[in-house]
Amino acid sequence: MSTTTNPVALITGAGSGVGRASALALLREGYAVVLAGRREDRLTETRELAGEDGARATVVVADLSDADSVSALFGRVREDLGRLDVLFNNAGGGAPPVLLEDLTLEQWRRVVDVNLTGAFLCTQEAFRIMKAQAPMGGRIINNGSISADRPRPNSAPYTATKHAMTGLTKSTSLDGRKYDIACGQIDIGNAATKMTAVMSKGIAQANGTMATEPTMDVDAVAQAIVYMAGLPLDANVLSLTVMATKMPLVGRG
Repeated sequence: MSTTTNPVALITGAGSGVGRASALALLREGYAVVLAGRREDRLTETRELAGEDGARATVVVADLSDADSVSALFGRVREDLGRLDVLFNNAGGGAPPVLLEDLTLEQWRRVVDVNLTGAFLCTQEAFRIMKAQAPMGGRIINNGSISADRPRPNSAPYTATKHAMTGLTKSTSLDGRKYDIACGQIDIGNAATKMTAVMSKGIAQANGTMATEPTMDVDAVAQAIVYMAGLPLDANVLSLTVMATKMPLVGRG
């Protein structure tokens, strides 16, 4: 078994957006980071963007909707790094923005399998490592999204999984206490990524109109992840909202 003196973080969905920005930020802070996701080329690009810090990055291709693939991912963590200090359950996506009654069961299941079941499987595996390592314990951070609090139109699968993520966060926080495992959730609103690029062209509002929405630099999210990850295990951020200051959230109901 290989070991490292650096704290070890695993980030799912590390090939783009919030995952990539968070991985780069943690690498700059001296973490050894496991970059997990479906596309090896994007994960490799994240590692290359880290420059010299990329020497502490490990690329692992994984399908979070598949239990065997998740098990293999965490097996690599044990074998290559020897421990796990931080898990960022970040990977996720949505279904096409069609009417709720027109969604297919396959579209629903695809979102649930990655966003919710994938996070659950990763949390299970993280528990198994964190409670057995010395010193015992670690931290799990879940990407909840603003949709964990309120939906956008035609977003039932995504919104349902993000609301469920809040329940998973609280259960993980409670069940992890005896192992010194802390768990918190970050709800992100309008970070500037490829996923939110459509907001500059107009996105559906609850009143049926289309409107452009302000965004924020994704590095603001990455710095929040660094803060949450670096807390001592006797302190925890259970819930943190990081949002574009002028996005239409406060005041919309």
